Amino acid sequence: MSRDSIPASGRLTRRETVAGAAALGLVAGRAGAQESGEATGIVYAVQTTGAERAPLPGALVSNGREVVRTDGQGRYRLPLAGDGAIFVIKPPGYALPRDADNVPRHSYIHQPGGTPADLGLRYKGLAPTGPRPASIDFTLTKADEPADFDVILFTDPQPESRFELDHVRDTAVARAMAIPAAFGLTTGDVLFDDLSLYGRSNRIVGRIGLPWYSLPGNHDLNMQAPDARYSRETWKRVFGAPNYAFRHGRVLFVMLDNVEWMGPPVPVGANTYRGHIGERTLAFLKNLLAEIPPDDLIVLATHIPLVTDTGDDPRSATIDRAALLDVLAGREVLSLAGHTHTTEHHYPAEGHHHHVMTAVSGSWWSGPDTRTGIPSADSRDGTPNGFHVLSIRGTAYTTRYVPAQGEPDATMRIAFESELRPAAPEMVRASHPMQALRPPVPQDALASTNLVVNVFDGGPRTSLTFRVGDRAPEPMTRTRRLDPFVTELYARYPETKKSWVQATPSTHIWTARLPDDLAPGAHRVTVDGTDEYGRPIRSCAVLEVTGDGARG
Repeated sequence: MSRDSIPASGRLTRRETVAGAAALGLVAGRAGAQESGEATGIVYAVQTTGAERAPLPGALVSNGREVVRTDGQGRYRLPLAGDGAIFVIKPPGYALPRDADNVPRHSYIHQPGGTPADLGLRYKGLAPTGPRPASIDFTLTKADEPADFDVILFTDPQPESRFELDHVRDTAVARAMAIPAAFGLTTGDVLFDDLSLYGRSNRIVGRIGLPWYSLPGNHDLNMQAPDARYSRETWKRVFGAPNYAFRHGRVLFVMLDNVEWMGPPVPVGANTYRGHIGERTLAFLKNLLAEIPPDDLIVLATHIPLVTDTGDDPRSATIDRAALLDVLAGREVLSLAGHTHTTEHHYPAEGHHHHVMTAVSGSWWSGPDTRTGIPSADSRDGTPNGFHVLSIRGTAYTTRYVPAQGEPDATMRIAFESELRPAAPEMVRASHPMQALRPPVPQDALASTNLVVNVFDGGPRTSLTFRVGDRAPEPMTRTRRLDPFVTELYARYPETKKSWVQATPSTHIWTARLPDDLAPGAHRVTVDGTDEYGRPIRSCAVLEVTGDGARG
């Protein structure tokens, strides 16, 4: 849907502008004389743009814990004592209002005193909303919503500067603009600490032309906040409630902020955040699921993974994931995350697929930029920077990886690696990229040479075989190890990477020993397999074998 389809009813009123992060389409009635501890309102529906609105019965509304349905007159009541948020959960077949940059407006933030000035936040928070409105209303628009649709999935664009935001614009955003989809979403680290860039970032991503839902990460925090309570003030002003949900077709999308801010680091290096969902948000999810048909697909998005191969540090994984899995038990679930700048697939429970997605920024925009002026940004597990597309067909789903830059093979990278080659940095820097990874192999070195394949979006359900020429296929073994290409890339161009960037063991590499009886000459190597969803994948390379014990 293009920005031209934004309903006229989606314009912000003066009261909503003053309130900050109020939902477009929300009509605030005359404020009550005092806080009652309860929020009330009406959810309306517009059948076509410009038509009269009418109450919408049966719509779900939440305060971030309780979930209620509107009655026959579209009315709801929810507890709201003090600061908080009320948000509507978009039902199937309806659209939320969007601002000029295609940010959906789903929530009303209630913060009578606004962001406390004495916090000294570096980036602007919320203006005072004043007393609670007598009626907190939402207006949705009827929309054509097929059960089969695609979603563009970003995570960790993470530009550290205005210049790096150019890279987001000219890689992932430019490529996503050509992909048909119903909407897009970003699972955190929209920015890299400089929250003044939200306006420009939203303008750029908004040009994709789709409703774009976002979730905050650890680099979207107000880091001057003493604790979690005021750590999302800028986020709430720009995007609204950090926890929310919406339905599309037969899928419930749940966006959960699982980054708990624990205060500025004292001493430096202490844990300043952790992956934690919390009792209130778990209660919201449990209450929400009680209203959703049991055979609908659940797509859950967080920033910090539930589990990750990079370790079980509280900053890398979710500490209360067991409680989350209990709430989701018996449901078909795809959970999505980012944060680690690796690509991983996990299956933590029956019917639960956890996908840690490729970062748009890859290695935090590190690497040589000799061809385009844009860093190569290859991720530390060897996956080129990029994003994913989620394809929904009723309640069935698949995902696919899309490189953000010009990787010649979007599926896998094939290398021939001698176990005897030391790969010392000084030797690596004297060679050209891939020169040492697909060299002519002396016949007497075949026995010590491995075929190494990085399947960029592979996981435990991916399987590979290889064959040389017309020989019979041979199995390859999934091997947790460093990717040889990215290891050499970082060694070759150390001055182009950020100080913390190092190659990390990859979960999606397969290895096999080359046959030791190959004749001198050029041989076709074909790698075949199936991916996490059973789809066929294939790539090929030429192996040159020399016969004199020396490279040709």
